[in-house]
Amino acid sequence: MNKSNLGLADLNLLRVFLAIWDLRSLTAAGDRLGLTQPAVSHALRRLRTHFEDPLFVRTPGGMVPTDAAFRLYPPLAQAFSLINEAMQQVANFDPASAQRVFRVSMSDMSEFYFLPPLIALLDREARGIRIEVANIPLDSVSSAMRAGEIDLALGYVPGLDPACVSQTLFLDEHVCVVRAGHPLRKTRPSREDLSALRYVYASTNATGHRMVEQWLDELNLKREVVLRLPHFVVAPEIVMNTDLAVIFPKSIARRFNRGKAFRILPLPFPLPPIEIQVHSHTQFAADPGIAWLRETIHAMFHQPAP
Repeated sequence: MNKSNLGLADLNLLRVFLAIWDLRSLTAAGDRLGLTQPAVSHALRRLRTHFEDPLFVRTPGGMVPTDAAFRLYPPLAQAFSLINEAMQQVANFDPASAQRVFRVSMSDMSEFYFLPPLIALLDREARGIRIEVANIPLDSVSSAMRAGEIDLALGYVPGLDPACVSQTLFLDEHVCVVRAGHPLRKTRPSREDLSALRYVYASTNATGHRMVEQWLDELNLKREVVLRLPHFVVAPEIVMNTDLAVIFPKSIARRFNRGKAFRILPLPFPLPPIEIQVHSHTQFAADPGIAWLRETIHAMFHQPAP
């Protein structure tokens, strides 16, 4: 090992190592750390010189760690975990006076459901708190929380690492939504009734909603889609003024239906429930600010199981 170049204490270089490990990409690692790709490449060259090993090898599938990188990762990850924990334990957090930005990963539907009441509460009780919403790809949520890129994730986020901690807020299901005066008067429509309707298809980046669309296709539910939208917010306005229908999460449908302009109809076949949760990472378990925001969200939105 070359001991002359790294300085033995250059944490920024080691952060580059961990970011490349997590993301398997120099560009993505730079984006996470706020560095240019040339800066990341330079840092990797210094690491390679110091450890006398390539550490990561470029392949069509991304940067693949070498055996030496696999040996380095556990102690480095543990060391940074101890550093983070030490910093968190001496931090104080008073929501009424705190000045802090929290980054939260959520889908567009989760934004619609969670943000209005959450921001209203912050505006009353914690005016120095800022929220930045990040839409992180599902397979990157765990690593983004571990790296501190995001503080929390909200919604249906399956397949997280065991080091992620999840609290269930409620179980959601999908329903059919039509206008209050729709010709279909049944309160429990049949499969044939649903197949006879004409639909708006509203796209969303919500994982659960995309899975339900897949399940409906697997059930071979024939639907005549007359309008496809790249987002979901305008769909209720269209449904309210036509005889078209839309399939939405029940939580979203109820939020839209506060004025009772719609009828919310159950689907005539069982689908797996969508577990809506708030997620954080054990890496930041001692952070009092993250703990406060997590518990605030849980207290606001938790619904006991029926």
